[in-house]
Amino acid sequence: QVQLVESGGGLVQPGGSLRLSCAASERTFSAYTMGWFRQAPGKERTFVAAVTRNAGNIDYADSVKGRFTISRDGAKNTVYLQMNSLKPEDSAVYYCAAGTRLILSRTVDYWGKGTLVTVSS
Repeated sequence: QVQLVESGGGLVQPGGSLRLSCAASERTFSAYTMGWFRQAPGKERTFVAAVTRNAGNIDYADSVKGRFTISRDGAKNTVYLQMNSLKPEDSAVYYCAAGTRLILSRTVDYWGKGTLVTVSS
């Protein structure tokens, strides 16, 4: 069974930073492009960032370019989302995702349960 377990969410002030982590099984991690989506209350779930298996291709939503950095650690089977210069509009539940066509078509094969990020003073 595929499991994606997120951690690292919380409350942060505007301009602050957080790092999200998503731990996956070794089989999942090595087989899939990994990424992050987010969903704010009353809004659709939207793409944030993704990184291919060998980290050769990385993609970001325009709204987070220059502020967020996605990375993956094969030794730990973990993907990270470093979020800097956070804004109130970044507040959302952040979901880890795995998919073979995550960058090409935003198609997700597996979802995590999500971690809440709140940006507020």
